[in-house]
Amino acid sequence: MLASLRRISFGQQVLIGLVLGVILGIVARNMGGSADNPNWLTETLTIVGSSFVSLLRTIVPALVFLAIVTSIANLKQVTGAARLAWQTLLWFAATALIAVGIGITLGLVIDPARGAQVSADAATAPESTGSWLDFLTGLIPANILGLEGSAAGDGSIGFDFNVLQILIMAIAVGIAALKVGEEAEPFLTFARSALSVVQKVLWWVIRLAPIATVGLLGNAVASYGWDAISSLGRFTGAIYLGLAIVLLVVYPVLLRLNGLSVRRFYAGAWPAIQLGFVSRSSIGTLPVTQSVAERNLGVPRSYASFAVPLGATTKMDGCAAIYPAIAAIFVAQFFGVSLGMTDYLLIAFVSVLGSAATAGVTGAVVMLTLTLSTLGLPLEGVGLLLAVDPILDMGRTATNVAGQALVPTIVARREGILDQAAYDATTHGEALTPEGSVRQPVPATA
Repeated sequence: MLASLRRISFGQQVLIGLVLGVILGIVARNMGGSADNPNWLTETLTIVGSSFVSLLRTIVPALVFLAIVTSIANLKQVTGAARLAWQTLLWFAATALIAVGIGITLGLVIDPARGAQVSADAATAPESTGSWLDFLTGLIPANILGLEGSAAGDGSIGFDFNVLQILIMAIAVGIAALKVGEEAEPFLTFARSALSVVQKVLWWVIRLAPIATVGLLGNAVASYGWDAISSLGRFTGAIYLGLAIVLLVVYPVLLRLNGLSVRRFYAGAWPAIQLGFVSRSSIGTLPVTQSVAERNLGVPRSYASFAVPLGATTKMDGCAAIYPAIAAIFVAQFFGVSLGMTDYLLIAFVSVLGSAATAGVTGAVVMLTLTLSTLGLPLEGVGLLLAVDPILDMGRTATNVAGQALVPTIVARREGILDQAAYDATTHGEALTPEGSVRQPVPATA
């Protein structure tokens, strides 16, 4: 049995997990139960999926910190490190601008609020909102570990991490190590060694992805409000059409314009994209995204370990561009508010810059509140869309993750540091192997 399983590629195992997840999710849904009292199968699927995401999130702080510190040390070997950073930010902004343009166009053409079977009684403001102040406060680390504590209803204290703050601290430590010079070599040697250990643990966790896919997708089918699609059909269709255009038209065009194979890119990025779809978490998917960028797509570790974590917090074409654009138009139409050209320009402005403003409290709902407040639209409109949010979030996150892998690949190609042989060898995640060596940086040509 085990010998037969080993002959099945990792990508094929994930596909099998997707199919089993849908089947078990349908079975669990037909078994009945509720959110407060789920049946045994739904509860099992939930535990399997959430445990996997928790394991990935546990690795994220150490992976991001160690990878960025070592990457900054390695960047001194790469010509034009500052140019790499600027090129990354420019491509983040350019692709976000294209995505929000698509979102606004679809919102105007499809008229997403027409025929919506939702009552105004469902209009409620969310507990978490986004603001430009969040961006500034999110840049300042609360502590050396980047941890944030919150009190639960039972009196216990829970801790979460802020990736943006870890990013800032790691960049500061990495630059400081370069400035110190030779005396910092023992520290950098330790950081590189620790990173290798963390990456080995990461591989063990990633190997659980096919099983986790069963739990994550099965729980989604069993628990989320699929029936709510009928009440917001035009809105849901507009969102997924926009995501499909970005994922299947815009990204392939950009790849072709930069001389890259579309099939190879999606084959290499597939493990991260599918995990983003079923987990609905860019941060939880971050270790896998970084791994496929380095091993499958040939992006040098020294660059990928900076660009991918940055993208996981600020590069969200699904959550921060397509969704808020169409949702804002929906809310305006529902409440009978006319939007002018200035309002559409504001939507584009918020989509390009606003994802960074919500990085400390990431989420599409928070991003939508930032857009609505900027336009002066009622925040209560968010409550109208919550019924289908889990369904939309799967597609949004998959698009986010694809973009987070796309930009570093394109920038590496344009700057002459992409390992083209690794990129061309990609076959459906098979480069994601425990024996596969992480690519070392290739000096850029002048």
